[in-house]
Amino acid sequence: MASMGRKEKGQPLRGSRIAVAILIGVLLGCVFAVFYPHGFFSSSDSAAVHRTISTSNFQIGASSCESAERIKMLKSDIISLSEKNAELKKQARELNEKLQQAEQGKDNAQKQVLVLGKQLKAGPFGTVNSMRTNPTVLPDSSVNSRLAKLLEEIAVENELIVALANSNVKSMLEVWFTSIKRVGIPNYLVIALDDHIVDFCKSNDVPVYKRDPDEGIDSVARTGGNHAVSGLKFNILREFLQLGYSVLLSDIDIVYLQNPFDHLYRDSDVESMTDGHDNMTAYGYNDVFDEPAMGWARYAHTMRIWVYNSGFFYIRPTIPSIELLDRVADRLSRQPNSWDQAVFNEELFYPSHPGYDGLHASKRTMDFYMFMNSKILFKTVRKDVNLKKLKPVIVHINYHPDKLPRMQAVVEFYVNGKQDALETFPDGSDW
Repeated sequence: MASMGRKEKGQPLRGSRIAVAILIGVLLGCVFAVFYPHGFFSSSDSAAVHRTISTSNFQIGASSCESAERIKMLKSDIISLSEKNAELKKQARELNEKLQQAEQGKDNAQKQVLVLGKQLKAGPFGTVNSMRTNPTVLPDSSVNSRLAKLLEEIAVENELIVALANSNVKSMLEVWFTSIKRVGIPNYLVIALDDHIVDFCKSNDVPVYKRDPDEGIDSVARTGGNHAVSGLKFNILREFLQLGYSVLLSDIDIVYLQNPFDHLYRDSDVESMTDGHDNMTAYGYNDVFDEPAMGWARYAHTMRIWVYNSGFFYIRPTIPSIELLDRVADRLSRQPNSWDQAVFNEELFYPSHPGYDGLHASKRTMDFYMFMNSKILFKTVRKDVNLKKLKPVIVHINYHPDKLPRMQAVVEFYVNGKQDALETFPDGSDW
């Protein structure tokens, strides 16, 4: 009975504890419901989500900034690479030039020094030879693509005859190209200075080229006389040399009797016919100047040579050759009353001296009997039985103003065999 009594007393106490626990749970639920309406763990999850979104946005912004910076860096790299590429191309061109020079100068000691920078000892006495020819320039077709294309068709072994002509010399031009055709020379070109000459050449199946308009040159070409037109060649020839072609420059008052390319040495920058008339005047001599007032030192030795003829010379595409053309053209433009042949020779022969740098060009004088001027022909050759038997390569009527009839007489004498064709002319001119 006692135990039953204790049991019955403990029942209400346990129920009260359960009720209190339920009440506390309800109260805590209410408190959480008030203070955490979105749940106890939602706040931290939301913060994490916000942090994730913020981080993501930051990364996107940072990525955008980084991308812009990257593009800027890439552009800078491209510019740098382009500059390096241009420098490499320049080095490649220079190496090609050196290679070309080296190939042309395999057996030339001085060229090896220039190209390879290698110093050599001089050989035994009598075996040492200095450089005779300067290396040719690297051809540049961008100078004049139209002319470059034409020259590819006309030139033979990168050389050709070139002549300038306007309507004033039409009759002589016909004798000129007829003699060239008769000999069978294929590589020649007329630079027409007006449209009439273009039409005339085309109608006679003569290779012709007319430059792009240039008022400075065209004004002279239209109205200029022989000397004025002759001076234009130094401006015009430059492009031929830059394109890598050797040019045999020819005036129109010339009759061709043989192919001149079979008689050239090609060992100098400039190879020219002479205005000299014998060995001394053509090739040079020691001329003694006498000044009695100097007593014991009255005799002074001088070196003399008659000038090269600027109406017939062979010029190779080298730096000194191009410099020669530039120098002469510049002086003719600044000194309009100067004679192109005088300027041509002064620039070619004057040595360096204080205030002046001479041109370092090699030169050769042509055989004056093979490349004959009209003084030699009319004053000497026609009067000598043996010399009359010689057949020159060309005859240049440079010493006489009555050019056309003398050209025709040369054709009659050397081509048609008329032995007295030259006899009616005086040695010199009538004035």
